[in-house]
Amino acid sequence: MAVESGSAAPDTLKAGALGFVSNLVIGIASTAPGYSLAATLGFIVAVTGIGLQAPAVLLVSFVPMLLIAAAYYYMNRADPDCGTTFSWVTRAMGPYLGWMGGWAIVVADIIVMANLAQIAGLYSFLLVGWDSAAASTAAVTAVGVAWIVIMTAICVIGIELSARTQVGLLGAEVLTLAAFVVVALVKVASGDAGPGSVDPSLSWLNPFAIDSFSALVSGLLLGIFIYWGWDSTVTVNEESADPTEGPGKAAILATVMLLLIYVLVAFAAQAYAGPKELIDNADDVLSALGKDVFGTPLDKILIIAVLTSAAASTQTTILPTARTSLSMARAKAMPRRLGHIHPRYLTPDVSTILMGALSIAWYVLLTIVSENILFDSLAALGLMIAFYYGLTGYACVIYYRRELTRSVKSFVLIGVAPLLGAAILTAVFVKSCIDLADPANSESGDSWLGIGPPLIIGIGFLVLGVVLMLWWRFGHVEFFRRKPEVVDPAVAAAAPGGDA
Repeated sequence: MAVESGSAAPDTLKAGALGFVSNLVIGIASTAPGYSLAATLGFIVAVTGIGLQAPAVLLVSFVPMLLIAAAYYYMNRADPDCGTTFSWVTRAMGPYLGWMGGWAIVVADIIVMANLAQIAGLYSFLLVGWDSAAASTAAVTAVGVAWIVIMTAICVIGIELSARTQVGLLGAEVLTLAAFVVVALVKVASGDAGPGSVDPSLSWLNPFAIDSFSALVSGLLLGIFIYWGWDSTVTVNEESADPTEGPGKAAILATVMLLLIYVLVAFAAQAYAGPKELIDNADDVLSALGKDVFGTPLDKILIIAVLTSAAASTQTTILPTARTSLSMARAKAMPRRLGHIHPRYLTPDVSTILMGALSIAWYVLLTIVSENILFDSLAALGLMIAFYYGLTGYACVIYYRRELTRSVKSFVLIGVAPLLGAAILTAVFVKSCIDLADPANSESGDSWLGIGPPLIIGIGFLVLGVVLMLWWRFGHVEFFRRKPEVVDPAVAAAAPGGDA
């Protein structure tokens, strides 16, 4: 699909630049597993009631992610477009919902970039022991902005450099987490763990041991957040060696590998410290356990894990947003300038730079206004995730609807699985709205019009998207005249599970 531009720029991204391993690395790194565990595990332990079922929550949270990953796989087979949700929902459900799906991706990525940048800035100082700078909002913000600038530049220079950077950052992160798991469990087995240690048990994987269904749902909301990001591997489909197969398979495998990482670290952390210690240090579980597990100065490697996690995710968050806006631009759903591709690097340079600039503006603005609003905006992120992941699941079923009865496998894998995943995420969206409406559930505890700020921020962004979409339609009706489509029967028949 050609990019419309007034310059003599190339009309495609750099095809064949990424192999399967690079796809997989981008998908895992985008979730920031080290940071996600550090910031979320303690809260998951807290909401499960008895505290020992955190691994069960992570297991249950994996289910909708795997189901939606199946939807990504089948939609990517039919349409390997870097716009992913935007392109697929447009094809299946029409241009209006497609535009909103693309908008949700852009907003979600910009929102999370502020938090990732802050973590990268903070941990840069913690790594070198500069505590006074770590306590300075201005210093942390300045370094966080620098991280965004560096990662934006890497994304512009080329997808291969981006992938190589990810391999290094993710490698350091995963090795550190693996070392933590091994050392913690060895100390538990040898009796060298702390007084709160608990012998690990497979019963921790049983979600039915959680006393309250409400507690399970609350844990599920947190769990879905820490899995979010694996879809980045599909946004680089046009730059992949096997665009119709590789990215989709990598997305599914990424969710499985994330499950292993999360469950193993949760087991090790709970066994070593016990639930109370994790709850007491919920803001940063890994750093709190680092000194006890590794001792000084080896505890620094956990700081490195969180730092590399945030840095890697900063980069891989830029990738999907730039490619979503590129896809929207060439479909005439956004200004065509956003579809410009750099003549040398073959990357969406204008979209990438704009993404970095908007992320910096959002981060600095929220830091100036209130750090509480920064965290409230992060709480609203779950709404965006559930919205566009759910849309993708529904789009898969609708797009393939005429082919679902070709076989039992087709009905289950292309129909039931994506539909169930979408239904779960719709329920999560509704539950999130109910929870976030309570001001007590916000970081600040403030009330805006009697409603919690996270809900105002989340719904406000969706409403803003509707306004911008209608404004764009006023002068650019061509895109909005597109009619929903169905999958080519030949494509459906060739898909695994799609044969009769």
